[in-house]
Amino acid sequence: MRASLFLPAMLIALAVIGVLRAADSSPPPGFTPLFDGTDLAGWRGLLKPPLDNPRIRARLKKAKIAAAQKEADQAIRRWRIENGEMTLTIGPGRSLATVKDYGDFELYADWKIGEDGESGIGLRGCPGVQLCDPFTKPTAPDHQAGSGGLASNQFHPATPSKVADKPIGQWNSLYIKMVGDRVTVKINGELVVDNVVLENHWDRSKPIARTGPIEVLHHHGDLSLKNIYVREISEEK
Repeated sequence: MRASLFLPAMLIALAVIGVLRAADSSPPPGFTPLFDGTDLAGWRGLLKPPLDNPRIRARLKKAKIAAAQKEADQAIRRWRIENGEMTLTIGPGRSLATVKDYGDFELYADWKIGEDGESGIGLRGCPGVQLCDPFTKPTAPDHQAGSGGLASNQFHPATPSKVADKPIGQWNSLYIKMVGDRVTVKINGELVVDNVVLENHWDRSKPIARTGPIEVLHHHGDLSLKNIYVREISEEK
């Protein structure tokens, strides 16, 4: 009799622990938040093309860059911050970039995307990890492969190894590790990109910059993110 009562009680306890873990949005050990759930402090608007290209920006006067940055920062007011989430429901919207530059790092984030949506996470100022809808009449063939691929690659692998996305409207988890010019990606705990070179989108004859911003690249469709955490890697053997 006691054993029969113990099992349901244990299951209830495990369920309660699961709820508590789901509600806990604190960063993993060693990680710091890139988004605190209340505002976009630490982020700025990504400049519109062609000024999103660092090679072009390097040739411009500081006054022109400052004016473009002011406009970009005003445009990111389109992002809505509610319930610990950042959401953009109009498109094409203005992309985001961290104020701080990063070298080698690990990143965690949760995201969900709307039907036929396309966005991504830029790495060191280059188009990086694609987030897309692989289920609802994909607008591009690469969407059918699922999220997590390095879609801008031309010479190195660009598509993820499997579709690991959850159904549209559900939250997905993202893990990115970047060391040197190589990127590893997990979607919902599934390895989809394994230590692949990320090409320099702006000049493929050169390696990607050693440091640069992390970006939220919004192309079209609804996009929400939360629980964005980063850990800088000072030295990787």
